[in-house]
Amino acid sequence: MNLTLRVWRQPGPDAAGQFETHSTKVSDDASFLEMLDLVNEELIEANKEPITFDHDCREGICGTCGVVINGQAHGPQKSTATCQLHMRQFNDGDTITIEPWRAGGFPIIRDLMVNRAAFDRIVEAGGYVNVNTGAPPDANEIPIPKDAADSAMDAAACIGCGACVAACPNSAANLFTAAKMQHLNQLPQGQAERWSRSINMVNTMEEYFGSCTNHGECQEACPKEISVDFIAMMNRDYMKANLVNRRRLGERKIG
Repeated sequence: MNLTLRVWRQPGPDAAGQFETHSTKVSDDASFLEMLDLVNEELIEANKEPITFDHDCREGICGTCGVVINGQAHGPQKSTATCQLHMRQFNDGDTITIEPWRAGGFPIIRDLMVNRAAFDRIVEAGGYVNVNTGAPPDANEIPIPKDAADSAMDAAACIGCGACVAACPNSAANLFTAAKMQHLNQLPQGQAERWSRSINMVNTMEEYFGSCTNHGECQEACPKEISVDFIAMMNRDYMKANLVNRRRLGERKIG
């Protein structure tokens, strides 16, 4: 299939960017990233700078890949990361526009690569469980209701790709933060730090990203189909956490 690509090229964070047009011929069996690999081989052979883009596992697990394709985060196929998108989703003769994630919290590093370190700051604020060192506990020592385990697993499916932020008109990161919070808050192992986690992760999120206004675009763009219900759970826990901490501090307001 013959394609025309309009690719965003930007040599650095502070440089001006623009679309660059390329023509390429690729098999419809190729993945989207393999198509970009082919274009880069052609650019290198022509002694030109290859296109910079993020990628790693190419199995839809690591969340490293991600670009906006024809205005949609990860492209036209629902529940599919860019690395698992195949060219058969397009037609011979199509023009495809490829851009990086567009969000203030994700500054462009170069071309299609963005800096997603703000996600790391949110996880560092509370997306973990502290455990005492020593011998490992026996399996099934802590009973977990199946509904709670299933819901926690659904939240834990988040791969941190950032499509939710890129799709949101406010560049909000509420779906990502809620998923990383609720897969711990719903389990017995996550209760000891539940309230501090809820406050710290939400406050850190608000340092970098916009506010959620319930558009729901994040859920539609998520390659793992994570529900906006987790955002409601996060908001509930954040409100409760502020009340719990006020009691702990003698009714003094925190934050």
